[in-house]
Amino acid sequence: MTSWSPDKLHSDRERWICIYPAYVNSKKTIAEGRRVPKDKAVENPTYQEIRDVLSAAGMKVGVENKLYPRERSKEMLYRGRIRVQLKNDDGTPLNPEFPTRESVMLHVCSMIPKLKTRQGKAGGGDHSAQGAAGSGGGGSKKKGKGRR
Repeated sequence: MTSWSPDKLHSDRERWICIYPAYVNSKKTIAEGRRVPKDKAVENPTYQEIRDVLSAAGMKVGVENKLYPRERSKEMLYRGRIRVQLKNDDGTPLNPEFPTRESVMLHVCSMIPKLKTRQGKAGGGDHSAQGAAGSGGGGSKKKGKGRR
């Protein structure tokens, strides 16, 4: 089952799984690279958001300045690839909550909407809101639950 060679340990960065923002982007089709169900995916996630969520979960992460091969836009917004260590050198999951690449991506999808940077935008998971109408940036609108 394991295709590991003695010269490459799970702790070597080349053995860590890769997550591109396109994998969890609800705006992408499967042909464009989405790898999670559309209803669980997140609207236009960034590599910073993925990194923040995985770091908060205690995962070992690394950021690489790579562009997803299927990405047509060369904008900086779409750059970035996250590397995540999934297993210990003995092959056991580093974090029992995340034994597979799917479990990591679904965790990312569930947590990105809860980030403070996302709180002011598109009210709590209701995808009927006009997503692209605000054309990004802004974010200075505060909802009622401010400082206490």
